[in-house]
Amino acid sequence: MGEGGHTLFPTAIGDCGIAWGPRGIVAVQLPEADAPRTRARLLKGLPPLPEVARPPAPVQAAIEGVQALLAGHSRSDLREIELDMRQLTPFQRAVYAIARAIPPGQTRTYGEVAHELGDPNLSRAVGQALGHNPFAPIVPCHRVLAAGARAGGFSAGGGVATKLRMLAIEGARPSGTASLFEDWG
Repeated sequence: MGEGGHTLFPTAIGDCGIAWGPRGIVAVQLPEADAPRTRARLLKGLPPLPEVARPPAPVQAAIEGVQALLAGHSRSDLREIELDMRQLTPFQRAVYAIARAIPPGQTRTYGEVAHELGDPNLSRAVGQALGHNPFAPIVPCHRVLAAGARAGGFSAGGGVATKLRMLAIEGARPSGTASLFEDWG
């Protein structure tokens, strides 16, 4: 993937950002209020990475996968995308591996993820790990809900409304309710 870089790219929900290094994708950012805020949040905590107009092929493939997913044109789970998780704790890696296994259109709860990790008391820690997810939507934290299939929190721009919009695009129905964004026409 070369030395690394970053770029912003359009999606159905707004401009996202992606940053990469020699060992894979190091961050993905869902849209913020504007491009400068998206870029600033993408690069926060990363070493300086130049803006690149033409990303390397694996990064371009990741961009196209995210664009298709956010447009509702793909049922891919994006697990083929190589992520550089060296900066993460073993617990975060384990939570993100479980989240990546949730197919588009399906959801799990923080408690279910905690149970899969072997300790149902880890629900809050699971939520915190997902709240610090640097790879959304490649690590689909939006597919993990609070108890009772309630939306819970979402740290991306737009908060819970963005989470519900992404779930609606995928055809998921938290709590069995109709989506606010569904086209009834």
